[in-house]
Amino acid sequence: MVKLQTISAEWEACTALSAVQDALYVLNGKWKLPIIVALSSGNKRFNELQKTVKGIAAKVLSHELKEMELNGFVVRHVHNTTPVAVEYELTDYSNTLGNVVDALREWGTMHREKIRNQLKKEAV
Repeated sequence: MVKLQTISAEWEACTALSAVQDALYVLNGKWKLPIIVALSSGNKRFNELQKTVKGIAAKVLSHELKEMELNGFVVRHVHNTTPVAVEYELTDYSNTLGNVVDALREWGTMHREKIRNQLKKEAV
């Protein structure tokens, strides 16, 4: 019976690891989550998005948006105007990341405060 419990625990750990790796594969890099956060306030055109997500190059933003569209996080709307207007919108599926983004924001805030406190202690 002990052997069966060990196998079960190892399988669960492997499954959990695989799930985390899958999530990190889809959300890889430093730009996808910031793009999702930027779009959470509403649809944005490419240039608006580039201004909101500070430091991202146009080529990188274009590549990230294409990947995010393929993975079902973003929808691209092309408006038949002159000039053509393209707008990006989060999908309902991207809203499933809400808890993840909230948890990362809370952890990031806590971590930033921890580092500030350490720097204050070292300065004294």
